[in-house]
Amino acid sequence: MSDNTPSLLDRLSLNQQTLRQWSLPELADGCARAGVRGVGLWRAPVQEYGVAAAARLVRDAGLRVTSLCRGGFFTALDPGERAAALDDNRAAVDEAAALGTNTLVLVSGGLPAGSRDLPGARERVADALGELGPYAAERGVRLAVEPLHPMYAADRCVVSTLAQALDLAERFPAGQVGVVVDTYHLWWDDTVGAQIGRAGGPGKEDGSRIAAFQLADWVTPLPAGVLLGRGQLGDGVVDLRWFRRRVEAAGYRGPVEVEIFNPALWARDGTEVLAEIVDRFRTHVG
Repeated sequence: MSDNTPSLLDRLSLNQQTLRQWSLPELADGCARAGVRGVGLWRAPVQEYGVAAAARLVRDAGLRVTSLCRGGFFTALDPGERAAALDDNRAAVDEAAALGTNTLVLVSGGLPAGSRDLPGARERVADALGELGPYAAERGVRLAVEPLHPMYAADRCVVSTLAQALDLAERFPAGQVGVVVDTYHLWWDDTVGAQIGRAGGPGKEDGSRIAAFQLADWVTPLPAGVLLGRGQLGDGVVDLRWFRRRVEAAGYRGPVEVEIFNPALWARDGTEVLAEIVDRFRTHVG
């Protein structure tokens, strides 16, 4: 590893939702004390705290914002709803730029009520990316399409595989639209290794499509509603180290962001959970 290449632990980032019990000041202070140099932020708590104040807080703690979540929800059929979604995403781009991150994570949106047209919904996602991509790039932000596990396709995200995400992203310049590789959503797909290679940078004129790499484990049984079923690193069935090696082989050297939605972790002491995450990261990812 060259002197200019950050170590894996230096690339560790903590997504804000992993320690939702912490306020934004507690998050910044706790990460700084633990030697975690990056944070992934969510729009609602940042807006509540104040975007400019949040940017200053993170910067003063010596941290950087590795991503902002979330934009998206592009699949509405109603023209007014679509216009409102585009306006909200422009605001999200502006917030990402103000926070100093170049990555806005997008959750594409589910099927509109009464619709069964998945291809049509994905085309509306593509249309939105075409409108927003130049706006984001002008502000130094890349739109990051995140494929979610197929169980979310009906109500949350019609983009279910990395191949589908790349099919959308590759219509646009790599500097405008990339993809998210999230182990929780993609571990089950036997084509994901090939698709990570497809997304990679070496040999590609326009660079890597991998805009973000996120970690969580898959544990069962899933809870009711399934949103809060992400497992602590090492508690489930995902080969996290395999994913890390694959994205690195594809040329990705960016942040490695731990994003876990789990009420059992939220009920614990945040400092204890963060120390456990760092230890699990060394054991199961490094």
